[in-house]
Amino acid sequence: MADKNPDPPARVLRDVNARGVRMRVLEAGSGPALLLVHGFLTSHRSFDEIIDALAPRFHVIAPDLPGFGESEKPSPTRYPYGIEAFAESMADLIAAFGVGRASVIGHAMGAAVALTLAAEHPELVTRLVVEDALCYPFPLSLRGRLPLLPVIGGAIFKQLYGRRTFRAYFRDEFFRPGAALPHERIDQHYDFFNGPSARESAYAVLRSILDTRPIIARITRITTPTLVVWGRDDRIFPAASAQRLARELPQAKLAILDAAHAPHEERPREFADLAAQFLEGKR
Repeated sequence: MADKNPDPPARVLRDVNARGVRMRVLEAGSGPALLLVHGFLTSHRSFDEIIDALAPRFHVIAPDLPGFGESEKPSPTRYPYGIEAFAESMADLIAAFGVGRASVIGHAMGAAVALTLAAEHPELVTRLVVEDALCYPFPLSLRGRLPLLPVIGGAIFKQLYGRRTFRAYFRDEFFRPGAALPHERIDQHYDFFNGPSARESAYAVLRSILDTRPIIARITRITTPTLVVWGRDDRIFPAASAQRLARELPQAKLAILDAAHAPHEERPREFADLAAQFLEGKR
């Protein structure tokens, strides 16, 4: 009798050099290549809840971006932190795995990376799923504005943001009120962040992503079939941006889910099914 509950596909961690930076990459499954690109202050672990659902159908490649997770955190004088640099690192990663082309799922900042990769290297990207994408100017909460204050902002971000503040950001802005929080995963994100080089890298990224004009300029150049997914109650990037992005992308479909900033974490099964069907051309 066939096993009704097969073991999930094995996950393998490996280090890959891209743009001169050592990147920690999770690999799982087999089939068409699928690159997962995480958002700001997280790592590939953000996708923990959907990897087992995707790996039986795809060759999942989930890196920690330079400066985040367990990847190398070079000085901003050595690595030009920002969306363009991350996109070029993803192009190097696709080449390093020898997969030719890949579909891409990107969340938030990672969605901006995915859009940039598709605009600059269309030959590398088969299909796109962009989730709660960083793409248009967005309102900043008080917590988000503090690190940008002249003179003292950098010190606040690099020295004063502790575990309690980090947890509060995910509780109050990332997830819906009352959502079951992945406390262990959030704490690991903090542990990855809580070091001088990691904080320096994250601060350089934060400063770089405030100007979204380069992303906007690339949107109409993207011809890759794209699924725009958004959380209806996103408090970081308002859901109105989803409608605009789906209109401006030449080949886009739109799906709004009952979630906040991270539908793939709040509604993993629904998100994974939706993404897989789109990536396989079934919707």
